[in-house]
Amino acid sequence: MSYSVLNTKKFIDVIKYRWIWLIISFILLFPGVIAMIWSMKVYPTHTPLLVGIDFTGGTIIQYSVDKEISTAEIGKIRLDLSNNNIDNPVIQILKPTAKEENSQIQNIISVKTKFSSNGQNEAIDKVSEVINKDYPSAQLIQVNSVGPVLGKQLFVNSMIAISLALLAIIIYLTLRFHFEFAVVACLALAHDVLFVVGVFSILGLFYGVTVDSLFITAILTVLGYSVNNTIVVFDRVRENLKFYSKKATYNELVNVSVNQTLARSINTSLTTLLTLGALYFFGGVTTKDFVLVMILGVIIGTYSSIFFANTLIALWNEKAEAKKAKIGE
Repeated sequence: MSYSVLNTKKFIDVIKYRWIWLIISFILLFPGVIAMIWSMKVYPTHTPLLVGIDFTGGTIIQYSVDKEISTAEIGKIRLDLSNNNIDNPVIQILKPTAKEENSQIQNIISVKTKFSSNGQNEAIDKVSEVINKDYPSAQLIQVNSVGPVLGKQLFVNSMIAISLALLAIIIYLTLRFHFEFAVVACLALAHDVLFVVGVFSILGLFYGVTVDSLFITAILTVLGYSVNNTIVVFDRVRENLKFYSKKATYNELVNVSVNQTLARSINTSLTTLLTLGALYFFGGVTTKDFVLVMILGVIIGTYSSIFFANTLIALWNEKAEAKKAKIGE
């Protein structure tokens, strides 16, 4: 192996430890899958995530308060709202991101309720009665409502958007690469999306985090970012196979390709994470969940493009070679 490309310094031997990468992927995905199954059992909507009013229809009412609110107080607010005929309220305590000099706002109480056929004003009056009882200084600062029909249509449109995006990716990869590359890339995408959705399913169960239309936007962005990383590595694998397939084994060329693109993948992801980190810690409250999806997507997308996807493509080739050898006997 006197060829310079084959003498690439190997920082990571992906193929040698492939079963370790697969075990790590299982560990990353398993808790989220369990959370999704449990969520489908316990939520009235029978969805794997705690969906917000964007999809179910309902009202979000937010109040500013001049004191810190503890976890125990959230439970009391929820109980008081239930006693006041507000069914299954979702309570979140938000931190104001930018305080004015003379502002006394310490927390924002966000109450999400189901859509009421009796009208929005009645729901606001009931919630305000409970909030003002415990927090006399509370000020109503925002009200958002979505009807159930519009919410359902938005959910359907979101699923169509994701399906079309996946179909377009499959078609492009099939035309650009061999079919096995397209299949593995789609499995890597499923791996990434399943991880992100699983994390938000866990957050929904333990912290009441809901998903809305911005979540779907973030998932579509994650799909694009993840497949871009994977394509970069696959493109290098294809080029090395073209010129060096007779000089080295398939697995050796996969390893070389990963290490040739390793610095690029890590540097790109780190610079993206720096920007996302700034947005998460210093950006608005309304975009925090969107940015968190992106952060999780970038991290898991980088991992899958280096380890998961290339492990699968190597296993696919080994199966194909074993099948050819068996037929040739």
